[in-house]
Amino acid sequence: MLDALAAEGLLSDARYARAIVHRKAGSFGRRNIVEALKAAGVARQEIDAALAETEIDDEAALVALWRRRFGRAPTDEKDKARQVRFLQSRGFALSAILKLLRRSGDV
Repeated sequence: MLDALAAEGLLSDARYARAIVHRKAGSFGRRNIVEALKAAGVARQEIDAALAETEIDDEAALVALWRRRFGRAPTDEKDKARQVRFLQSRGFALSAILKLLRRSGDV
């Protein structure tokens, strides 16, 4: 059954990878997307092809997600830690997160 779907082009890793990249592109970092696809057993070449088709700007996605989720600078260290944990769980680099939070008064 699955072989028949794959032969008809209705089931493919390339289509799955494109769909996941498209769905996660605005809310997750590139690293998170790659790890999710690897965990699903998608070949690296399919992952790279899907990422190449979709322009993923981690910095823009990070800022947009931070604005949607928090929208304000952390008020104390506990709040800062909460924001950092959330953004890291979405696959963004710690250095990029800390840079954003340092300039969050300007964002």
